Amino acid sequence: MSQSQETDVEPVTKARIWDIPVRAFHWLFAGCFVTAWVTLDDRYLDIHVFAGYLMGGLLLFRLLWGFIGGHFVRFRTFTFGWAEVRSHLTSIWHRHPLRYVGHNPAGSWAIFLMLGLCLLIVVTGILALGGEEQQGPVAGLLNYAQGNLAHEIHGWLSWLMLGIVAIHVLGVFAESLLLRENLVAAMLSGFKSSPTNTTQTPSHWKVGATMLLASIAAGLFWFQGYLTESPVRPYQPFQGPALPDNRIWREECGACHLAFHPSLLPARSWKALMDGQASHFGEDLFLGPSAVEEIGAFLLKNAAEQVLTEAAWKIDRSIPAAETPLRITETAYWINKHREIPDNVWEHPMVNGRVSCGACHLDAEAGTFEDAAMRLPDVVEAAPERQ
Repeated sequence: MSQSQETDVEPVTKARIWDIPVRAFHWLFAGCFVTAWVTLDDRYLDIHVFAGYLMGGLLLFRLLWGFIGGHFVRFRTFTFGWAEVRSHLTSIWHRHPLRYVGHNPAGSWAIFLMLGLCLLIVVTGILALGGEEQQGPVAGLLNYAQGNLAHEIHGWLSWLMLGIVAIHVLGVFAESLLLRENLVAAMLSGFKSSPTNTTQTPSHWKVGATMLLASIAAGLFWFQGYLTESPVRPYQPFQGPALPDNRIWREECGACHLAFHPSLLPARSWKALMDGQASHFGEDLFLGPSAVEEIGAFLLKNAAEQVLTEAAWKIDRSIPAAETPLRITETAYWINKHREIPDNVWEHPMVNGRVSCGACHLDAEAGTFEDAAMRLPDVVEAAPERQ
C-alpha cells in the first residue's frame, strides 16, 4: 500500500510530509492570487501583473516538482479516480473521513483543477496585457478588441478559481475538525500525524531558500523604479507608444490648457471643433488659415478611429455614431472611468477641475493615458460637522 493511501493505523508520531519547496509554493501561490485579486484597480496594474508573472513562475516550478520532488508531492502519488473521490466525499458527509498521510482524493482533484486554471489565467492575462495594454511578451500580436476578449475570459477564469479555492479551504477546515488535526498548521510546519512506519520527506531547504530568494529578487527588480523615483521624475511602470505630434497644434492648443491628443475624440468631433474655432467654448482662437488647415489635418489623421491607444479604442466605441461630443469629459467612457472620484479630489488645488488631466495622469502630456500611470493626489476628506 502506498504511503499516501488511507490507513486505519492510529497515528502515533509526527513525520515531515510536506517539504519546504512545496510549502513555499503553497503560500506564495496563495499570496499571489490574493494580491492579484485586490489589485484589480487599473492604478495597480503593475502590482497585478507582477503577481501574475510570479504565479506563472511558481506554476512552472510546481509542475517540475511534481515529478522530481518528495514522495508525497509527486503527481503519481495523489492521482485518484472518480470512484475514490466519491468514496472520500461520502465519508466526509457521514463525518467519518478516511485519513490520508498525503493528499486525499478530493484535495488532489482540487489541486489539479487549480493548477490547470492557473495556467489558463496566466496565459489569458498575458494575452490581455499584450492586446489591451500593448505591453508584455506578446505586445503587438493582438489588437485591442482581442485583448479585451482575453481580459473578459481572464476575469471569468479568476472567478472560477476563487470558487474552487473557497471549496478547497472549506474542505481543509472540515477535515481538520473531523480528523482533529490542524491541516493548515501542517502546511506551515510540514509535519503531520502519521503511522510510525512513515518515511519522512527530506526538507529540501536549499531548493526552498532558492525559491524565496528568487521571488524577492524578482520583486526588487520589478519595483526598482519606485525606489529611485523623485517628485520631479515619478516612476511610470508602463510606457505607452510614442504618439504622432505636431508643433503648431501643441503650441496653439497648449497655450491655454493641456493639448489633448487627437486620439481622445473621433474625427467628427475635431472637425466640428475646428469649424467652430472662431467661437471655441465662447472664445475666438484667432487661428490663421494655414494654422487651421495644419492643425485640422493633424487632428483628423490621428483621431480616435485610428486606435492609437487603449484609451482611444475605448472612447471611440463608447460614443454612439449619431453623437458628436465636443468635450472628452462628455464621452461615456470618461464618465464611467471617473464616476467614483469624490468631489474633493476635483476641488483639490492640484487638480482644479476636470480638464487638468496632468494632475492625476503622469503621461497626460504624451496622450497615452496608461492605466498604471494614474495617481490620485493625497486628499483627506474633512469629517462632516455634527448638526
